[in-house]
Amino acid sequence: MQAAFMVGLVLAILWLIEKLGGTPMVIRPIVVSPLVGLVLGDLQSGLLIGATLELIFMGAIQIGAAVPPDVLVGAGLGTAFAILSGKGAEVALALALPIAILAQSLKVIVFIVRSWFMDFAMKLASEANIKGLIALNFAGLLLQCLMYFTVAFVAITFGSSAVESFVANIPKTIMNGLTVAGGLLPAVGFALLLQPMMTSKNTIYFILGFILISYANLPILAVTMFGVILAYIITYEIGNNVVQNNSEEEMLFDD
Repeated sequence: MQAAFMVGLVLAILWLIEKLGGTPMVIRPIVVSPLVGLVLGDLQSGLLIGATLELIFMGAIQIGAAVPPDVLVGAGLGTAFAILSGKGAEVALALALPIAILAQSLKVIVFIVRSWFMDFAMKLASEANIKGLIALNFAGLLLQCLMYFTVAFVAITFGSSAVESFVANIPKTIMNGLTVAGGLLPAVGFALLLQPMMTSKNTIYFILGFILISYANLPILAVTMFGVILAYIITYEIGNNVVQNNSEEEMLFDD
């Protein structure tokens, strides 16, 4: 009961901070999972699971009217069930995505309920009732916070024993398959992220990174630092030279 309350509180507070803080990205798995691990007494597992789930959900970002799988609930409950069952990241990988997709449907229901506030909001706006609009907005935020808390509390209170029993009865061959899938899913996450970014102009940088990792055997941190320096050179050094050359050409034409 205490674990369910603490996890629900973490999810509710993180969502509130996300909405009131200008989207500081605190609902990402790399933040959610360590905090859930901390309140459950296993910060190390939370850090490991968070880093793994972040690679999978890296491309799951809400843009415009799109409603992606709910990363907050998926990461929070996936991490909680993994720690409570004692099976680690494999269980988190198996449960996080289905939970996130289910929570996506619950979020749509909350959005529908919040849409009922619109007529009242228009009435307050026509009366220039600023305090009323602020109160109504907070009411909507608290409603969604309550949704996150309730989902986490109920799922962990009534589902942890069922999940533990389910995990204990999973055959070893299937668990080994989940381990292999866990190694492949981050690559899928990166592929989904690269798909809208990859063009003929930046493919060469992808190949360069592949060479540095595969043949030069450089660690990830070294390649990241190399990429930052390369981006700085391209953006500021080469970019400034192009701007300067264009300015000189314009001056020649003016003369």
